[in-house]
Formats: sequence, C-alpha cells, structure tokens
Amino acid sequence: MPQMTIRGAHINYEILGDKGPWVALTPGGRRPLEGVKHLAERVAAAGYRVLIHDRRNCGASDVVLEGTPSAPSEYEIWAEDLYAMLQHFNALPAFVGGGSSGCRMSLLLALRHPEAVRGLLLWRVTGGEFAAKRLANQYYLQYIEAAKKGGMAAVCEMEHFRDRIAQRPSNRQTLMSMDVKRFTASFSTWADGFLQDAEKPVIGATVAQLQSVKIPTLIVPGNDKTHARNVGENAHAIMKGSELYILFPEHQDIDIVPPQEWEFKDDELAGVFADFMKRAATQAA
Repeated sequence: MPQMTIRGAHINYEILGDKGPWVALTPGGRRPLEGVKHLAERVAAAGYRVLIHDRRNCGASDVVLEGTPSAPSEYEIWAEDLYAMLQHFNALPAFVGGGSSGCRMSLLLALRHPEAVRGLLLWRVTGGEFAAKRLANQYYLQYIEAAKKGGMAAVCEMEHFRDRIAQRPSNRQTLMSMDVKRFTASFSTWADGFLQDAEKPVIGATVAQLQSVKIPTLIVPGNDKTHARNVGENAHAIMKGSELYILFPEHQDIDIVPPQEWEFKDDELAGVFADFMKRAATQAA
C-alpha cells in the first residue's frame, strides 16, 4: 500500500477510483483505513475518486504524540494532515466526510479551511457529557494511567499501541524514546480538550462555528449513547441548509453500537452520499 510523508509523518493511504470528483472518507475511533474501505469502494463505484488513509497514531502510519501551536489537538493535527494530502493530489476542493472521530476531523477541516471543502458528509456525530468523558478516557486517560504506573513500556503493551508497533515496528522506538512526563502532558492536553467540549453542541465546535459553515452538509445521526441521535439532529437544526438522513431510526441505550452494524448499511449510505454530492455539485455549477 502506498505511503507518503506528510508534515513529518509517514502516512499510509489508498485511492479508490480513477476519475470523478475527489472525496476523502475517514473511519471512526482510531480505526485503520480498512474501517471505511468497503464504503469508499461503493462511493468510488458511483463515479468518485476516494482518498482513505491511516491517520497518524492509527493503522500503519507513524505514531506522533505531540501537537503544535497551530494544531494543538489531535483532531486539528489530523485535519491539517488531510488538507496537506489533498493539496498534494491537487484534489481541492473535495467532499470530506467521516464517522465519529472522522466526523470531528472533517468538521474541523471545514472550519479551518472552508475553501478546501465542497461538501461535508458527517455520520455518527458525537456530543454531550457522556461522549466527552467516555472518549477522553478511551483515547487518552487510560494511557496516562499506564504510563504513570509502568512507563512507556507499559504504553507499548496496551492493545492500540501494540498493534501500531506490529504494523510499523519503528513506532516502538518512537514510543520508548519519549519522556513519560512529556507523554502524559501531551495526552492530558488532548483529554482536556474533550472534557471542555462537553457543553458544546458537538465535540469540537461551538454553536457559532457550526452556524459559520456555509458549504453543503449532510448529517447522518448515530444511534447510541456516544453518538446520540439528538446530537446529530441538533447539529442539523443549527447548521441552516444542512440535510438530515436517518439511517437507523431506533436509538440503542448502550455505550456504542459496534461499527460492523453500520457497515451492513454501506450500500445504502454510499447511495445517499452519491445522491447528495451530485445535487451539491449541480447547485454549485
């Protein structure tokens, strides 16, 4: 699979389709590009060129555990990486979308670089106190506790980073060479960003920021406590002119619906996306 160096990190990626408008799709969580590949294949078959990639700290890409003044949060870093990749392929402006963490990243890209995005495809939108606390622990706090107890060797043994080392062995040296205090400080900053967003309509954006988005936007709400349906519906109400599509009518009172349940709906979702993008392109012409 091809790789490229983006802003100092080796990024694993794949392009599906060889003609048509550009689309970038990103899975949720810290899932590798395979988590969205089946959906991307369906979108590509509808006449689009689709970029999927392993974000840094995900899949077979490099582990890079610190932010920068211009992109302090991990999601801002991911957004800037994707922006640079799309620039490299002369793919701007592009349709950009993702589920859960990929949704947050896509929205941040549109907020930071509105001229780069033709339209947004946002599914499994996250927001609220439950999601903020759960995800802060999932992504950051559990690793801080491991580092405090067993140093970076303990972090390397945790499932996520163990897998990152298996896919890219050089990631072990990156982790082991990092000072525990720097690691915990970086992850604490990223976790605090989540917790501070608990009162926002969606994690990563204020009401004013959502209202500022003027590009065509399609919102597909989630159906669990981490991706509550009302969060997606509220985002739709705030983002005037956005479209809403309910993929799962019933909300499940569980922490998270397995991603595989959503993958069963890939054909339907790809069709909804293709129809939306076709209409958005026609309106812009």
